[in-house]
Amino acid sequence: MNSPKKDGDDVPVKDPVKYGELVILGYNGSLPSGDRGRRKSRFALYRRAKANGVKPSTVHILNSPQDTKAVHSSGQHSISFTLSRNQTVVVEYCHDNNTDMFQIGRSTESPIDFVVTDTSGGGKDGEDPSIAPSTISRFACRIVCERNPPYTARIYAAGFDSSKNIFLGEKATKWKNPDGHMDGLTTNGVLVMHPDGFPEDPKQGLWREISVCGDVYALRETRSGPSRGKLAEGETSALRDGSLVDLCGATLLWRTGEGLMRAPTLRHLEALRQELNASRPQCPVGLNTLAFPSLPRSHSLEERQPWVYLTCGHVHGRHDWGQRSEEEEDLGETNGCVTRRECPLCRSVGPYVPLWLGCEPAVYMDCRSPHTRFCTLRPRLLREDSQVLGRDPAPSRDARVQAHLPLLLHGARLTRLGEAHLPGPHRLTDTPQKPQPQ
Repeated sequence: MNSPKKDGDDVPVKDPVKYGELVILGYNGSLPSGDRGRRKSRFALYRRAKANGVKPSTVHILNSPQDTKAVHSSGQHSISFTLSRNQTVVVEYCHDNNTDMFQIGRSTESPIDFVVTDTSGGGKDGEDPSIAPSTISRFACRIVCERNPPYTARIYAAGFDSSKNIFLGEKATKWKNPDGHMDGLTTNGVLVMHPDGFPEDPKQGLWREISVCGDVYALRETRSGPSRGKLAEGETSALRDGSLVDLCGATLLWRTGEGLMRAPTLRHLEALRQELNASRPQCPVGLNTLAFPSLPRSHSLEERQPWVYLTCGHVHGRHDWGQRSEEEEDLGETNGCVTRRECPLCRSVGPYVPLWLGCEPAVYMDCRSPHTRFCTLRPRLLREDSQVLGRDPAPSRDARVQAHLPLLLHGARLTRLGEAHLPGPHRLTDTPQKPQPQ
């Protein structure tokens, strides 16, 4: 997968160095409407033919709008911290030959390399996310990768706009650090979680917030609160294999180039699908043979589609046995809630949804064969997510987004992802603010 070809300086050369990939959780290999240009479900970061990274340089303390205009007209990248109507601190950035910069956000303007829109919770495929107001910033964050080994990738809140500026207005959360440099947070913040022990024995890590200058802080009391959290001493903004990035509306998974070497290809996944179907699993009720549909058709239900009871994990074919209410719809969703059924094997009651084979290679941790039976992945993750709710005081990504696990939005996905990949922390009592123009 190639990086976007905009100015000719980011076109991958022969055998380019691959820093890693960003994958939007909640999609099964591609966006419902298809991947187009910079708007897609995954984005590969390659070493550019020419470095485009920047680093802090000169600091200006300006006392008039005219002075601010003069600095911004210099054509250099800069970050402006408006302290009052008459005072602004502008930090100029100069070119850095040792780093490459990639920007992520909702905007479709040319500085954005990876266009990300809100992941709707439990929405229908093909639903246009632009209809509802977005809580993702137009210039949400930037990732700076070292061009030399070990190719460390660091994340920073906010991205530079078309005029190469980042503006933090009077109402933005900002401060001066003890060493004198200015820093701040974006409206709804950029949250990062590094799972411990990934990928061998992944465990839930702590969610942190990343500042504009790349420092790491504990979460604010609310997602868009005016006061920053406590500085996380000894922690850095460097991404690790398996790190999650929550942009308040979409959750991204970061996989390093080295980690992706252990992941399967689509051809390998197709071979695993055929191997799984060759075992001829049977529905214990209808005694009919079950089969996963081919990967290109993995978004439409098939006659032999496996279905799963998420409470107990028993897999069946599609049948009408054990419905709890005659008024519930056949396809299993009523007002965004999954139909509850009684399992004919163990009599447990719970959601009954179609089971899909995961088509996104980046969420696989290895190339081993799929589990021979479906383990109760969803209940285990929901229990761990409830622990996150009590421990990490952060609000919901959006009040209209239900707290679904992204890999299970439209039915279960049979992958080896494990419990490390959870969505960002939620609190449904708070509603994120619409991002202020940057």
